Amino acid sequence: MNFIEELRNLDTNDPGRWPLMFRVIAVALVFVGVLAFCVYMFVIKTEMPLLERAQREELELRATFEDKQRRAANFDAYRDQLADIERDFGAMLRQLPGRTEVPNLLVDISQTGLAAGLEEKLFQPMGEIQREFYAELPIKIRLTGSYHELGNFVSGIAALPRIVTLHDITIVPVDADVYDELTLDVTAKTYRYLDEDSTEG
Repeated sequence: MNFIEELRNLDTNDPGRWPLMFRVIAVALVFVGVLAFCVYMFVIKTEMPLLERAQREELELRATFEDKQRRAANFDAYRDQLADIERDFGAMLRQLPGRTEVPNLLVDISQTGLAAGLEEKLFQPMGEIQREFYAELPIKIRLTGSYHELGNFVSGIAALPRIVTLHDITIVPVDADVYDELTLDVTAKTYRYLDEDSTEG
């Protein structure tokens, strides 16, 4: 009688009468099943959350590593960019007048209006306004002249070697009957870097 026939002839209601080899196989299968169940319940099921957390941490660490690697790869470019910014900042600071240069700048602004052919009605420097790292120097100006002369004045201010900005601009006709005789009210502002007090003194 071969193995397959013996397997078919086994009485499932009386396993005690099975041949020894089949009883050993049955016990081994039950043992493997119980062992697999215990491994799942007490090892895999309890350790699965730890594994998932470790996988999440691995993804976060990988993303952090890739970000730092990208920054490290661009470090030289960032350093060059910082050097460019510092150079540009220094150039801008040099465009701000020093305390001793302010009187000359005021003359330059006034002369710009006169050179444009405008008549100066008001030129009133206001008090210095302290900001975080610079001071504003506002100047109230009133000029009269033609539209083109006003344009020449604004162009002349933009061409000055120091930074001067124009604010609160109001242009009105001097006389309702004369269309090209205008009055310009404007506040010109120039700026002074505050740290120069400590470097100059």
